[in-house]
Amino acid sequence: MITIDFQNLSIRPNDLILDIGCGEGRHTISAGQKQGTICVGADFGFENLVETKKKLAFHNAIDDLNCKSIDLSCMDITTLPFKDNSFDVVICSEVLEHIPDDNQALSELARIVKPGKTLAISVPRYWPEKICWMLSDEYFNANMGHVRIYKKNPLIRCVESFGFSHFHSHHAHSIHAPYWWLKCFFGPNRIDARLVNLYHRILVWDLMKQPQLTSFIDKLFNPILGKSLVLYFIKQ
Repeated sequence: MITIDFQNLSIRPNDLILDIGCGEGRHTISAGQKQGTICVGADFGFENLVETKKKLAFHNAIDDLNCKSIDLSCMDITTLPFKDNSFDVVICSEVLEHIPDDNQALSELARIVKPGKTLAISVPRYWPEKICWMLSDEYFNANMGHVRIYKKNPLIRCVESFGFSHFHSHHAHSIHAPYWWLKCFFGPNRIDARLVNLYHRILVWDLMKQPQLTSFIDKLFNPILGKSLVLYFIKQ
């Protein structure tokens, strides 16, 4: 499930790309499919990197990667082990809402992006996320859960205060919003809710088969229901 639109990243051969908070590697793999790139997938959770490595092995086996290299590393977004002005593209997707000191995280991201290069950020959209919080205390009280809800314009101003200029935004994953509402309604940790499990199977089917119909529905309703807010910035 790709949240960042890579067409907005202007990736070129030899670009150094960081996917910070890479999870199980969805954007790291997409970056690795770009010709001649050098990619780093980083996450606070070691288990996520193990899963990313497995997926990279699969994509490498079917010759689906065109990059020069992909490295994986465990690290904390608030203390990144990189030199200033290191990366041409930094992707930070669905990460900041988990970080207690998001200002320090943004400061680190600003430090490592090269001037004139791109930072892409996604966070849960305000009102779909607010519904989740209203339906379930477990949803945001979970270990490593969400610690805040962002609104678009204040977040843009916050990122720009670190020396960036916002140039594009959109919403993503409208068909996922009702799934999370259902999950929160029945209980985020329940595994026996039939309706939730049915919806999850539909989402997995959509991810694997990528039918045109659900893609059309998702894009049609993204401006209204899109669960993720996606923002793109250039470092000044």
